[in-house]
Amino acid sequence: MKTITPLSIQRILVILCLFALGNAYSQIKSPSTKSILGKSIKAKNSNPNNAAIRCVTVEYEQYLQEKNPKRLKEAQFEAWLSPLVTKYKTMRTSSKTAATIITIPVVVHVIHSGQAIGVAPNITDAQIQSQITVLNQDFGRMLNTPGYNANPVGADVQIQFVLAKVDPNGNPTNGIDRVAFIQESWVGRGTDIDLIVKPATIWDPTQYLNMWTFNISDDILGYAQFPNSSGLQGLNSYEGDANTDGVISSYDVFGSSDISASFLLASPYDKGRTMTHEVGHFLGLRHIWGDGNGDEASNKPDCIATDYCADTPQAGWEHFTCGVFDTCPSDLGNDMVENYMDYTNDACMNIFTQNQKDRIMVVMANSDRRSSLKNSTKGNAIPLFPNDAEVKIETDYALANVSDCASLPAATNKKVTLTNRGTSPLTSVILNYSMSGGANQNQTWTGNLAQNESAMVTLLNTASYGILNASVGTTNGTTDERASNNTDTETFSPINYTFTNYVFNLQQDFWGDEITWDLKDGAGTVLYSGGPYEGKHSEILPLPALITENWTLANNQCYTFTIFDSQGDGICCGGGNGYYNIKSADGTTTVDSGASYGTIKNILFTTNTLGTNEFETSNDIYLYPNPTKGTLNISIPSNFGLPNSYAISNVLGQKISQKEVSKESDLIVNTSTLSNGIYFITIVKEDQKRTLRFIKE
Repeated sequence: MKTITPLSIQRILVILCLFALGNAYSQIKSPSTKSILGKSIKAKNSNPNNAAIRCVTVEYEQYLQEKNPKRLKEAQFEAWLSPLVTKYKTMRTSSKTAATIITIPVVVHVIHSGQAIGVAPNITDAQIQSQITVLNQDFGRMLNTPGYNANPVGADVQIQFVLAKVDPNGNPTNGIDRVAFIQESWVGRGTDIDLIVKPATIWDPTQYLNMWTFNISDDILGYAQFPNSSGLQGLNSYEGDANTDGVISSYDVFGSSDISASFLLASPYDKGRTMTHEVGHFLGLRHIWGDGNGDEASNKPDCIATDYCADTPQAGWEHFTCGVFDTCPSDLGNDMVENYMDYTNDACMNIFTQNQKDRIMVVMANSDRRSSLKNSTKGNAIPLFPNDAEVKIETDYALANVSDCASLPAATNKKVTLTNRGTSPLTSVILNYSMSGGANQNQTWTGNLAQNESAMVTLLNTASYGILNASVGTTNGTTDERASNNTDTETFSPINYTFTNYVFNLQQDFWGDEITWDLKDGAGTVLYSGGPYEGKHSEILPLPALITENWTLANNQCYTFTIFDSQGDGICCGGGNGYYNIKSADGTTTVDSGASYGTIKNILFTTNTLGTNEFETSNDIYLYPNPTKGTLNISIPSNFGLPNSYAISNVLGQKISQKEVSKESDLIVNTSTLSNGIYFITIVKEDQKRTLRFIKE
C-alpha cells in the first residue's frame, strides 16, 4: 500500500474540468457551477431532469489549447486518425486471419483517507474485480451478460482487461494500489487530482492502464485522458502528460450491483458503465452526438457534428434517459441511446459498434502509450514464494493535518501495512524500524492473512517527525523469500536543514495580482512576505521580472512558508513558465518549489546547524558526469561509508524514484528513463541528508 505523507498540505479548490482531447470528463451527478475557467456553460450541458452538468467538452478543450499551443486540435487528430481507420477497415474486410484479443493490464489506485477496507471510499477487492468483469463483458460483447446486444452493427471489441500481477518494481501485486491521502474528498472539476494525486501514484502508463477511484465532492462520475498520436510522419504531436494518463471515477460508480448488492454503489450509475464510457474515451472514442451545439431545451439539434463513426446514427444532442429518439430524421436510424458513449443510465447501455471498434484498433496500433499496452507483460503472473511479506509505511494523519509550527505534536503513532504476497498464510512477522538514525527497534506481529490480504500495525515508541526506516526481519519464523519488497523509507516533515541563509525566487505568471505569500517563525510572526503583485492579464511575453529575495533565518527554529492564489490555479499561465522555489544560498539544496499548487500550499521546515555531520557539507560528495546523458555516478568518500538510500525528484519537488543502497554498484544511477531536464538527488545516511542537482541531456 503506497502512502502520501506530505506536511506541505495542498488544499485545492480549483474549478477545472472536463473531457476533450486531453481529459475526458463525463457524467456529473448533481447541479453545479454555470461557468468554468472563465467560460460560461451552455444550457444544454445540464441534465433537464436534475440540472446536472454532464460535460463541458468545448470549454475545457478551448482552455487546454490556449494553455498549450502544441496540443492537437480535434481536426488535427482526426486528420491523422481518419486515413489509418480507412486502411484498417480495408485490411479487416480483406483479411481472413483470426483476430487477436488484446489484453490490457490494469492497476486500480484506491484513494482514501485512512478508512478500513470496505468503508467508503476504500472499496473492497471484490467491488474492484466486479468492475473488471463489467469491462470484459462490455468490450467483449459477452453472450448472456448485460454487455451483449443483438444489434447487427454491434461489435466484440476484442479487448480484455486484467488486474496487474506485477508492480513497477517487479514485485507481485493483485493490481490494487490503496493509497492514503490526508484529503478526505476531491474536487472532480479541480486540478488537485491531476496535479497532486495522479503524479504521486501513477504506474508506468506505457505498461498499465491506470484507474483511480475517489470520494469526489462535486459529484462528477468520471473522466479520462484522451489519446494523442505519437510523432507520426507529417504531424508534430503533443501526447499529453504521461503522469496524468488514465481514467478516474467516483468510488460509488466503480463496480456493478449486478454482481453484488453489498457494494458501495449509487443507482442509477451502479452497473459499472461509467468506466466503460471513460475507457472508451481513453481508447479514442467520442460522444455519439459529436459534442455539437444541439440543445434539447430549445429543440435545436446539431446534425452536423460527428463522432467519426458512420454506424452510430447522427444524434442532435446527448440523452439522459432511455427511449426512442430521432433528433436528426434526415439521417437514417434512431439515436443510439444504448451506446456506451451516450449519457444514458447504466442499465440502458449495451453497445459498441463496428466502426467504434475500428477506431479503437487504430488507436491501439498507433497512439502513444496505447500501442505499448498491447505488449505489456504486467498482467502475467510471476513466480511466487510461500513466505513473502510486503511492508509499506502509512500516512501519519496527526502530522499531515499540521499547517504551522505551533501545532506540531510532540509524538505521533507511525503505522505500517503488512501485505501477504506469498502463497502460504502469513501468521507472524518481526518488524525492524528506526527513526532518523536512532536505535533500531523490533516489534512482532501475529495474525492470519491469506494471499494479498493486509493488516495495519502501529509501531511503538517512534518520534514525531524525521526519517523512518522499516523492514521485515523474519516472515513466519523464517527468512523472507523476497527481499525487494521488505523495506520502506518515509520522511515525516518538517525536514531539518543545516544552514540559515536561503534564497527565495518567484517567477510570476501574467496574474500576479492573485498571488500572496509569507514566511512565519514558530511564534507565528511574519518574517517575510509579498504580493499581491501587478497583474498583466495578457499572455503576451515577456513575463514579469523574476523576484529574488535573500532570507537570513535564526538557528534552531521551525518555519512555515505559505503561498496562496486567490483564483485557485497556482502560478499556472504564461506557457507554463511561472514558478517559485526556496533554496540554500549556494543553490545546491531545494527546500520547496512548485507552480500549479492550486489555492494554497504550506511547507514546514526547521534549521539546526548544531552538530552538523560532515556528510551534509563535504565537497568530496558529488555527481558525475553532470550533465549526464545516461549513467550518473554518486561519488562518496570511503570514510563516510555507504548511504542508506537515495531518491530522485523533479524541479516541482515530486519524487520520481527511490532506491535502497546495499552495495557500491547501487551508487550508479541509470537515468535513461528520465526526460531531459533538471533533477535533484537526495542521499540519506542515518539522520543526515544531502541534496545535489543534476541535468539530464
